[in-house]
Amino acid sequence: MIRKNALLRAYGSATAMFAPLGPAVLNWRKRRGKEDARRLRERLGIAGAPRPQGPLAWLHGASVGEGLALLPLVEKLRARGFHVLVTTGTVSSAQVLAGRLPGGAIHQYIPLDAARYMRRFLDHWRPDLVMLAESELWPNLIMEVKLRNLPLVLVNARLSERSFQRWQRLPGFISALLGGIDLCLAQSRDDAARLMMLGAPRVQVAGNLKFDVPAPPVNADKLADLSAMVGPRPVWVAASTHAGEEEIALSVHRHLLKKFPNLLTIIVPRHAQRGADIATLAIANGLATGLRSRGDQPGSFTGVYIADTMGELGLFYRVASIVYLGKSMVAQGGQNPIEPAKLGAAILHGPHVANFQEVYRTLDDARGAIEVGDADTLARTLSLLLSDTALLRKTARAAAEAVDGLGGATSNTLSALEPWFMHLRLEQR
Repeated sequence: MIRKNALLRAYGSATAMFAPLGPAVLNWRKRRGKEDARRLRERLGIAGAPRPQGPLAWLHGASVGEGLALLPLVEKLRARGFHVLVTTGTVSSAQVLAGRLPGGAIHQYIPLDAARYMRRFLDHWRPDLVMLAESELWPNLIMEVKLRNLPLVLVNARLSERSFQRWQRLPGFISALLGGIDLCLAQSRDDAARLMMLGAPRVQVAGNLKFDVPAPPVNADKLADLSAMVGPRPVWVAASTHAGEEEIALSVHRHLLKKFPNLLTIIVPRHAQRGADIATLAIANGLATGLRSRGDQPGSFTGVYIADTMGELGLFYRVASIVYLGKSMVAQGGQNPIEPAKLGAAILHGPHVANFQEVYRTLDDARGAIEVGDADTLARTLSLLLSDTALLRKTARAAAEAVDGLGGATSNTLSALEPWFMHLRLEQR
């Protein structure tokens, strides 16, 4: 049973009071493109699929990255005879996971964190084991799970120094929440230490599940077509970019045209709906621009190609040997470099990579990634790598070897979960 403190009780009362407004909130979010109009009922705890017979593991990740990190665990649980329910909270994550989840795994949207919605959800799905990814500590979710005496594990757990400092201002609240977690499987020793200092009763270091995620799939016909269109041109990808970084990429492209007149720059914005605005900006800079959502292709006269579609990063990573990972020059914590590294790309990134500090440190130390602090440094580094194919191959190989050496978190996680697997087997006899 979770130990409630005054703030936790207040949170429960406030969310119960505002729960009737849930449909109105969801409709407002739907109009802003932040909810799936066809599946709004799931956000109210109303299931969109039947519960399969047999043992069911429920895994929850916030969005795309967290959901994808769970894929190796989903595969292993399916092999052990579990049905698997995966929940996330964003439209983009549902779109990506639709093509990545194995047979026997079901995706649903996580309900809003109000007790009535969580009860409805749990009454339908009746999970035998609950796993929350990274730092998804929703109070009503945790309280309702523990009211049913279900085993609750925080997998791939991480807690940044900034979040740690914030939680220290609410010690009773976070201690009560973490007290409801039966086991925290942390990504690193630093994460484990911070979780223990905040009150998590049982913590182990299991590693980062994201290192075990396979490279994103690709449609072979699309890859052949795109590769033929790109041909031998020098090409680089600015991936998962945020506002401010597209301007940098365009500035770099203009600078590099002096040395590489047939350069192709592919920009993949983190939020696809920004694609048209980025294309307008590129055209205003006098650059021949293609927009993928409009059906444009990167022909020989295209200098900047805006790939504003969902679920195609694996395609663009495969046609470029250099990838700049966004959200890293704008002080927002960086993006995950594991997938392009596994696909043989040299990695470039800005200085702001706190969300993936361990992997970037490993890549930088292995000379598989290079930090670039501004547009000039990015342009110089790209020029060097595009000019020196031996250095480019060496950097890309170092990146792939570095991430391969960091795997194993899935096996560690399954070993830690073995007592619950054994308990479930005994119950089923």
